[in-house]
Amino acid sequence: MTLSATDNRRDRYAVLLAALLVLAVPALGAGTDTRVVQPVASIEAAAHSYVASLLPRGGAETQITVQPIDPRLRLAQCGSALSAQLPPGSNLTARATVAVTCAGPTHWSVYVPVTVESRITVLVLRHAVAREARLSADDVTLETRRTAGTATAYLAAVGELTGRTVRRPLPIGTALTVEMFAADTVVHRGQQVTLVAGGAEIEIRATGRALMDAPAGARVQVQNLSSMTVVEGVVESADVVRVAL
Repeated sequence: MTLSATDNRRDRYAVLLAALLVLAVPALGAGTDTRVVQPVASIEAAAHSYVASLLPRGGAETQITVQPIDPRLRLAQCGSALSAQLPPGSNLTARATVAVTCAGPTHWSVYVPVTVESRITVLVLRHAVAREARLSADDVTLETRRTAGTATAYLAAVGELTGRTVRRPLPIGTALTVEMFAADTVVHRGQQVTLVAGGAEIEIRATGRALMDAPAGARVQVQNLSSMTVVEGVVESADVVRVAL
């Protein structure tokens, strides 16, 4: 797999960030009893377990690789269970940094770089395609590949090509991912739509006007034409938006 200059810079930044933040946490003196030192293996295990918990159950074969922590790192033994999380606002990607934290009595955090690879069946281009192309079964083939990231990032069925156009030119042999496509706009700004709320037993409908363009499955703001209030819902079809009660 060939990494771009941007990928290389991001990787170097992640490693540097991890090193700087590790240096910033409370460390123990050289003469401290090793029985009160937090094993680095437990920190790596916490990062691994957390990433594994984010993967879809029963999904593709996935390999999680935790970058080894410097064994010379000496942190106070945590008096509680270690916690782990991704940076706020981020999602699990092929390369991620997981914050492993001890809540106390001595508080510390270590930022651990993690990579994710999946062995999946994925749609692959039979030939190069141009920007804004619409693809069909004739344009792709199914292959089993080891790919960067999780299986959810890739298209694995011909039916997933429907309602999408290619964002940029793609070469032959490209494994297709969701981000390579733009979803068709099905609701347009100013369009009249039906607002639907409720469930199987009771359903409330109202007429609204879309305040923005949106594809199916996306969130969209709609003005209720009866109350003139603005609500947010999910596009179900070209003229239906479902809102929460």
